[in-house]
Amino acid sequence: MTTFTHPSPHPDPALTPAPARKPSAGRRAQPGARRRTPVPTLLSKGVVNGLLVLAACYTLMPVSWLLIAATKNHRDLFATSGFAFGDLNLLANLRHLVTFDDGIYLRWFGNSVLYSVVGSAASSLICVATGYAFDKYDFLGKEKLFGLVLGGVLVPGTVIQLPMYLLATKAGIVNTYAALLLPALVNPFGVYLARVFSEGYVPDEVLEAARVDGAGELRTFARIGLPMLAPGFMTIFLFSFTASWNNFFGALVMLNDDHLYPVNLGLFMWNSVTQQQPEYYALVITGSLVAVLPLLAAFVCLQRFWRSGLTAGAVK
Repeated sequence: MTTFTHPSPHPDPALTPAPARKPSAGRRAQPGARRRTPVPTLLSKGVVNGLLVLAACYTLMPVSWLLIAATKNHRDLFATSGFAFGDLNLLANLRHLVTFDDGIYLRWFGNSVLYSVVGSAASSLICVATGYAFDKYDFLGKEKLFGLVLGGVLVPGTVIQLPMYLLATKAGIVNTYAALLLPALVNPFGVYLARVFSEGYVPDEVLEAARVDGAGELRTFARIGLPMLAPGFMTIFLFSFTASWNNFFGALVMLNDDHLYPVNLGLFMWNSVTQQQPEYYALVITGSLVAVLPLLAAFVCLQRFWRSGLTAGAVK
């Protein structure tokens, strides 16, 4: 007798085939498959690139006008459009610039180099040493003193020019090189940057190893801390150099002798007489073009230092 078995209404899960899985949206695309960029992303990139192009044009337009105007003679400077070339007279303008009034422009240019390079180097070294001390040493009232230093960042430089002039008068250094070099040594923002660089670039373990080997604190800073802080030093130097090169108001207050003028104050004095003597226009324009070159060279030559310092302390 044959027995028939009816299928169970509840089949064994182990014998039931698993349903096919639908491809999830988070899976990677197969090789060779094209990825489509969403339309909002394309629009956002286009907007950003368009804004960058406008910003570049806005920045380069005055410089391009200055470059074109420096190639014109006095007649073409007023007879042609601002962005139209005339007769090429750049070499003649440069020759007239460096020989005018017994080469006073070269004296102004040298004064600016002295104020900017020497003053900025000394200021950067002081800032690096101070920021290193705030970071690596513990002493009474350290954070309160550092807060006082940060308070100096909030004070505009023009506000303290009159008190600095009165102090310079008492010290007898008005109308001397020291009148601009000594105030440049104080840079509260540079101290803040130096402390940030010290936290990101100088490990405490390296300093402890140097102390175990018998190195003193000054030697440890000079041989270990300062080389590690080279990006921070160059970044602070670049900021100080730019500020010193563009320091117009401080020189206007402190200096009376035209042989001590920086280049920007000298050009201002030339520009103040252009209404009575229009031939000074060519001197002012050509001198302004030459005065831009050191800043451009400084940014191009030192950019690898301050670009590397942008991520200081980002990864611990």
